[in-house]
Amino acid sequence: MMSSGPVFSLAYSSVAVRPFDDLALAALLAQSREANARAGVTGMLLFRAGSFVQVIEGDEERVRALMARISRDPRHTRVRVLVEGTAPDRAFADWTMGYEPITAPTGPAPAGFRSTFDDLDNLEDPTLVARAVRELSLWFRVRQARRAA
Repeated sequence: MMSSGPVFSLAYSSVAVRPFDDLALAALLAQSREANARAGVTGMLLFRAGSFVQVIEGDEERVRALMARISRDPRHTRVRVLVEGTAPDRAFADWTMGYEPITAPTGPAPAGFRSTFDDLDNLEDPTLVARAVRELSLWFRVRQARRAA
């Protein structure tokens, strides 16, 4: 577990240039987890319908350097920083890169279900974007806690 305390956090969205199958996602996660562990960066990655939302947190200089590399990565396009700032603690201290595929519900969609991340890209109000990212982060942590139980 990473140490807690004030931390820089950044969330972004992007769109895959080519389809990502399970093998490609596994390779991306392995690469990200190894690099993040070396840099002391934690976070989560969500993937749905060809789009990514990622939260990365850690030392501001390291997070910004990582974001610069991500922005140049040819595997995706339309990279957009959604929200950034300092948080009192790490939200993902236990994960060098927690991952959750988002699949379509088999029954009626639960309230607030996002079939895509398009709404995040179309929001102009930073307050609404920050709220949506917090909701996704909470959803991720709750799912991970349920799996661990």
